[in-house]
Parts: sequence; structure tokens; C-alpha cells
Amino acid sequence: MANTYTQIHLHFVFATKYRKAQIDKSWKEQLHKYITAVVHDHNHKMVQINSMPDHLHMLIGMRPHESASALIKFVKSESTKWINSKNFLRHKFAWQEGFGAFSYHKSALPNVILYIQLQEQHHKKKLFREEYITLLTEAEIEYNEQYIFSEPM
Repeated sequence: MANTYTQIHLHFVFATKYRKAQIDKSWKEQLHKYITAVVHDHNHKMVQINSMPDHLHMLIGMRPHESASALIKFVKSESTKWINSKNFLRHKFAWQEGFGAFSYHKSALPNVILYIQLQEQHHKKKLFREEYITLLTEAEIEYNEQYIFSEPM
């Protein structure tokens, strides 16, 4: 788009279905590379990605041609197909419905990158649910407790 100038940095967070620990260390780097390729194929820039067994963080430089919802829907769909095609798990893999998206100014990116890189250390002190609620609260995003990545029935 001519005469369109943007600087959009979004930190996305989404969980595995029912927050089950399904992302294994033995293949998580492959997953990160696959998701990075999906993001790049959509003409966005992956700045940082990392995951824990039950959730994933990624910081993206977004282009304005696609909505955040459309991109995440595609990332989840394609990565689910990829994980299941690789037979990494004995059962079918799925992502939880929904996601968190947090915007940051360029000056904050080094801190966000470090935060994503240090997920393993961070989660020695704080559970994912606590982390997610903290992110929502700090961003002043209103939320309904019953919709925070539901537990299995």
C-alpha cells in the first residue's frame, strides 16, 4: 500500500488445549521454526518465539494487511496439522481457543524479547495462568475469569 507506514509489534500468547503439557523439548525448536516460516510466509516478521509445554509466546512485527485474529487462526491451524502429521504425540494435538495480544512500542522490545527468551526461568516461579492474568492486568485488558483458557470438563 503506497504511503502506508506502520510499526506494529504484537506479543501473542496462546495455550495448548486445556493447557495440557504437550509441547515437548525434543521437538519444540522444530515447532518454532515451522511457526516462524508460517509468519514469514504471511509477510510479517518473527522477532522472538519460545514455548513452554503448555503455551507459546511470540513477538511479531505485524504488517497492516492482515488482522491479528486471521494470522493466529492460520498459525494455530497450520501448526496443529504439522504437529499431528509428525506423530509427536500419541493423541491429536490441539491449541486452546483464543489468544492474548499485547502491543509494545519499539523501545520496549528488548525487554519483551528477554521476557520471552527466559520463559523456562520465569515459570519456575509462576504458573502460566498467573502469568497470563498478570499480562492482561498490566495491559489493562478487561477479562472474564471463566474464559481464561478453560480446564478439561
